[in-house]
Amino acid sequence: MSRPYKPSYKTSQPNPGGWITLLIIIVVACALCWPITSGIINGINNAASGLFSSIDSTLSGPQSTLSIAISPEKAELFTQLVNDFNAKRLKASNGEELRLATVSLEAEDMIDAALAGDFQAMSPDSSIWLDQLDRQYQSAQNTSAGVVGQTVRYAVSPVVIAMWRDAAQRLGWPQKPIGWSDLLNEATANKDFKWSHPSTSSASGLLATLAEFYAATGKTRGLTIEDVKTPQAQAYVNALEKTVRYYGEGEASIAKNVAEKGRDYLDAFVASEQIVIGANQEPGVDLVAVYPNEGSLWQDHPLALLESSGLSDLNRETFSAFASYITSPEAQQAILAKGYRPADLNIKIDGASSPINVNNGADPTKPQTSLQVPSAAVLDVVRESWLANKRRTNVMLVVDTSGSMEGEKIENVKEALATFLDQIKSNNERVGLIEFYNDVAERVKISELKNNRSALVRSVETLEADGNTALLDGVAAAYERLQQLDDPTRINAIVVMTDGKENASAVKLNQLVTRLQNGNQRGVPVVIFAIAYGDDADMEVLQSLSEATGGQTVVGSVETIRKLYKILSTYF
Repeated sequence: MSRPYKPSYKTSQPNPGGWITLLIIIVVACALCWPITSGIINGINNAASGLFSSIDSTLSGPQSTLSIAISPEKAELFTQLVNDFNAKRLKASNGEELRLATVSLEAEDMIDAALAGDFQAMSPDSSIWLDQLDRQYQSAQNTSAGVVGQTVRYAVSPVVIAMWRDAAQRLGWPQKPIGWSDLLNEATANKDFKWSHPSTSSASGLLATLAEFYAATGKTRGLTIEDVKTPQAQAYVNALEKTVRYYGEGEASIAKNVAEKGRDYLDAFVASEQIVIGANQEPGVDLVAVYPNEGSLWQDHPLALLESSGLSDLNRETFSAFASYITSPEAQQAILAKGYRPADLNIKIDGASSPINVNNGADPTKPQTSLQVPSAAVLDVVRESWLANKRRTNVMLVVDTSGSMEGEKIENVKEALATFLDQIKSNNERVGLIEFYNDVAERVKISELKNNRSALVRSVETLEADGNTALLDGVAAAYERLQQLDDPTRINAIVVMTDGKENASAVKLNQLVTRLQNGNQRGVPVVIFAIAYGDDADMEVLQSLSEATGGQTVVGSVETIRKLYKILSTYF
């Protein structure tokens, strides 16, 4: 398209900003659209820092003889374990020093990197990812053999419902056991009750959904595909999921945000026990671990050697030595000190030095009922059922296509938007696309993806950069579309990105802020998440818009925007 161009108050060259600086589009919140805020940033920092940003730098020392991928929430623990192991300077049979390097990755990225052969061992938060890796490997290699080899377990942690103490007490805790049914009743009856769990792309999210199905059936083991598909189970999970304020990509991110934002952010969220213990070390945090009376599932933190074609004898020696160390009494005590339950049952978890205690919101005598992880086939159906029953979203994507977006910036944003659309698997989500430059153009009307996915993809491909920056008019148009839909049963959100300063809108900032505040009180609550793309972006305007709706503004760069849009999609 050809547009008249007037100079925008922005540089025309891509501005990396700060390559490991955070950024992100933050995502949707609440049943009444409570803000998501910066919980996602933790996960983004991990994701954007790049493959093989090792916990233990080996640039100035001996080269690593084993690379291990780990889940992000145990980075601090693994830093200590790896440094302690490397400090021992153990020697292989050939005299070479045994040395570890690590990389922190979310589960799906870890599986992709494992298939690519980027490391020789991995320690996700749950064995469910090892099974998924083997199945993908077998499919890709057309073989019946798996890639997961020797596996040891060194730590476990039960999945709990983390609640602020006063919220749990209102439900009858600790005098009576409470669980998923109590959570459903409270969230249904009390419109101000806010709870969250991660998406099923994380272990805690998938295990939480599995626990919901167990609660629906009254079983504690032997869950079948037929059990999951019963109308009663589907209705129970549907009702519970419809009360979720928002989803997300990880329990550690949510916990950090709860600690930073305080009591009003959430009443409850799903996490592992050690996350609760860690959060309670922060000032003003008073969470308790609720072990659902219907039963609990466990994160079992396996350490697995990957039997890839490039695995060397030295890799095997290093793995064997580290496996011995990580299960030693010395390491097991260090694991307990971080709030995990050690695999060595000889170590008391209720001793005086154990952090698993009531002061930290935990109970070493619980859970009293453990749930069984079913077969991979059942887990697949649980994932599918979550997609069918999760809370739906109305999202307006608002994109700056002014002249300063020309070149690398617009191309990276087009890739990022395509990734975002590809990651939203459910065709029942509603998405629309608006671009702004001198004017505002509604490129694709908001509709369910089953109706407009292909149109969105085509429109993203044809975005061009030219003209000025009518940022406020673009946001105003998107807000009006969501108010016209008038659907408070869904999460309603605007994700707006700009790289420059407002200079072409008819509406003024104070007028739009007033419109947003009044509209959210009288109509459908909409939350705005703003991305300041580069150093020249209008932070003051973006922050005014996001704060007026309880959202947030974050900073991004050309290097990280694609990954961040992918992470964003886990919230929908």
